[in-house]
Amino acid sequence: AASKLQSAEKLMYICTDQLGLEQDFEQKQMPEGKLSIDGFLLCIDVSQGCNRKFDDQLKFVNNLYIQLSKSKKPIIIAATKCDECVDHYLREVQAFASNKKNLVVVETSARFNVNVETCFTALVQMMDKTRGKPKIIPYLDAYKTQRQLVVTATDKFEKLVQTVRDYHATWKTVSNKLKNHPDYEEYIHLEGTKKAKNTFSKHIEQLKQEHIRKRKEEYINALPRALNTLLSNLDEIEHLSWSDALKLMEKRPDFQSCFVVLEKTPWDETDHIDKVNDRRIPFDLLTTLEAEKVYQNHVQHLISEKRRVEMKEKFKKTLEKIQFISPGQPWEEVICFVMEDEAFKYITDADSKEVYGRHQREIVEKAKEEFQEMLFEHSELFYDLDLNATPSSDKMSEIHAVLSEEPRYKALQKLAPDRESLLLKHIGFVYHPTKETCLSGQNCTDIKVEQLLANSLLQLDHGRSNLYHDSANIDKVNLFILGKDGLAQELANEIRTQSTDDEYALDGKIYELDLRPVDAKSPYLLTQLWTSAFKPHGCFCVFNSIESLNFIGECIAKIRAEASQIRRDKYMANLPFTLILANQRDSVSKNLPILRHQGQQLANKLQCPFVDVPAGTYPRKFNETQIKQALRGVLEAVKHNFDVVSPAPTIKDLSEADLRIVMCAMCGDPFSVDLILSPFLDSHSCSAAQAGQNNSL
Repeated sequence: AASKLQSAEKLMYICTDQLGLEQDFEQKQMPEGKLSIDGFLLCIDVSQGCNRKFDDQLKFVNNLYIQLSKSKKPIIIAATKCDECVDHYLREVQAFASNKKNLVVVETSARFNVNVETCFTALVQMMDKTRGKPKIIPYLDAYKTQRQLVVTATDKFEKLVQTVRDYHATWKTVSNKLKNHPDYEEYIHLEGTKKAKNTFSKHIEQLKQEHIRKRKEEYINALPRALNTLLSNLDEIEHLSWSDALKLMEKRPDFQSCFVVLEKTPWDETDHIDKVNDRRIPFDLLTTLEAEKVYQNHVQHLISEKRRVEMKEKFKKTLEKIQFISPGQPWEEVICFVMEDEAFKYITDADSKEVYGRHQREIVEKAKEEFQEMLFEHSELFYDLDLNATPSSDKMSEIHAVLSEEPRYKALQKLAPDRESLLLKHIGFVYHPTKETCLSGQNCTDIKVEQLLANSLLQLDHGRSNLYHDSANIDKVNLFILGKDGLAQELANEIRTQSTDDEYALDGKIYELDLRPVDAKSPYLLTQLWTSAFKPHGCFCVFNSIESLNFIGECIAKIRAEASQIRRDKYMANLPFTLILANQRDSVSKNLPILRHQGQQLANKLQCPFVDVPAGTYPRKFNETQIKQALRGVLEAVKHNFDVVSPAPTIKDLSEADLRIVMCAMCGDPFSVDLILSPFLDSHSCSAAQAGQNNSL
C-alpha cells in the first residue's frame, strides 16, 4: 500500500538538538507525494496529561488502528512517557492490544531513552519474517539497563572533563577538542549536548571556587605576618576591637605593602583572583569571621609571648640566686633544684635550656675575667720565665700550686682546659704584649684605635663641611623639636601659626623651616633624630614641668652619648640644643620660678641656651619672642660651626711632629676608644698624617 504525504517545506528530523538550532544541522526537506509504507508505529501517551481524557485518546487510536489494519502491514503500539506512567492507563493499553491479533505493546520513555530503539527494531522484525519474533523487554528492566549505560558513560565523560584544569576554558573550545573522543560521543548520544554542557559548566565552577578557596587560604595564612608588621605593639591593641584595629592599620605607613583596597567588592568576584603575583591581601577580606579570629589569635599570641618573656627573665633571676651553680656545670645537675619554680613550670624545656645557656655564658665570661685579673695580681709567678722557651712542667706545677688556693682558680674547675688555655695565653702576652697575642682578641685597644682612625680620618676632610657648606648664607633651617606628652607638637603648631607656608621671617630675612616634632618617650627617638633625608641644624627642647625637664635632660645626654659612640657624623656631637620653658595654662605662675631656676641650671650644665617664658604670655603656652630668641641662637651656632672650619693643615713628616702623645689604655676598659680620642677627632683642624700611618694625626 502507498500513502500520500503532504510536507510543504518541512525539514527532515535528525535529532533532538535540532530544535531551535536548525542552522547547525544538515537541512533536508521531507519528500512529498506517494510514499511506500511498510509498517506503522502507534504512539499512546500513558502519562497524566493536562486537560485531556485518556478514553478519548484510546478511542482515537482504536479508530486509527481499524484504518491501518486494512493495509495488512505490521503495527506496533508504543506506550510513551512511561517514566510518568499512570498504571491503569498502561493496563488499558495492554488490554486493548491483547484483543488484537499480533499487536505488540512496547513501553518507552524518550526522556530516558528507554526502549525507543526497541520499538523500531521490533517493527523491522515483524516486517521481515526471517528475523524471528521480536523480543520485548519490560520497561523496568530496560530502564535499569539504560541507566547503567548512562551511569558508565557519565563517569567516563566526567573523568574526561576533569582533565580541564583552567577555569577560564570555554565549552566551545573544549567540545571541539573532545568531539572525536569515544567517551565524549557516547555521552552525547545517551544524554545530549545540553547535559554535557551543564556537566562541563559545573566542573568549571568547581575549579573557580577551588581557586578562590586556595587564594583565600593563602591570604588568611599571610594575615599573621601582616599583623606582626602593622600591629606588633601589644600596648596599642590589647583592648582594641577588630573594627578599631582595622582603622589603626589603615594609618600605618606599611599598609599599602600588606593590603590592597579594591574599587569593586567582594574580592572573589573581581579579576583580583587572577593576580597570583600580587600577594597583598584584599582589605574587604578582613571583614570575615576568619580574619577576625586570626586577629584575636594574634593578640593572644602577643600576650602569651609577653608572659613568656617575663617568665624567662624571672627564671633567669632565679638562676642568679642559686649560689652553687658554677661555670661549666651541666643543666642536668641543676634541673632538680628548680623543678618547683613557677617560672620553670611555665616556660618550655627549650626556653629553660636557652635561659640556662645564657646564664652559663655570663658566669663563664665573668669567671674568665676574674681569673685573668687574678693572673695579673700574681705577676711575681712569671718573673723568672725564659722569654724564648715554653715553661717547664715543674714551673707550671708551681704556678698551679700557688693559684689553686684562689677561689677564682677553683671557679673554673669544670672548665680546666679553658683555664689552662687562658694561663698559657697570659704567659705569652706577658712576654710578648702585641695585638696579635692580646687576650681581648678583636677588642684589643690597639686594634680599635687603628680601626677608628682608618675609618674616621679618611672621611674627615671630605665630611667636615658637607652639612654647613653654605651655612653662612643659610636659607633653610631643619629643626628637631623634643618634648613630652605632645608638647613638641604644640610648639611646632605654634611656629607654623607664625609662619607663612613654612616660611618664617626673622630680622628682615625669610627662612624656610622644616620641623620634626618627636615625643621624648618615643622608642624611635635616636633613629628619627639623624637620617640621610633630615639633618637638623638645631634641637628645641621644650618642657613645662619638673618631670618633663628631667626627661629632656636624660634624652639630651642619651643623644650626645650616642653621637660619641657611633660617630655617625662629626657634627652630630656639636648639635646645638636650646631649652624652652612653656607656660602652664592650669597654674599661671605657681611653679614658674622653680621651673625657671631648674631650667637655667640644666642649661648651664649642658652648656646650651635657656629661653624663659616672657611675662604676659598667659593664657598661651608660647610667645613669639621666645621662638625668635631660640631661632637666633640656632643660626648663631650654625654660623660658628661654619666659621671654625679651616683648610687642612700641611701634613708634616712624622719626624717633624710638633707634639707626640703616648696613650695608655687597658684592653677591656669600659671607656670606649671613641670617647678617649674625641678631643682630637672632633677638632675641625685634625687630619690624617702620612698614608699608611694609622696611628698618627
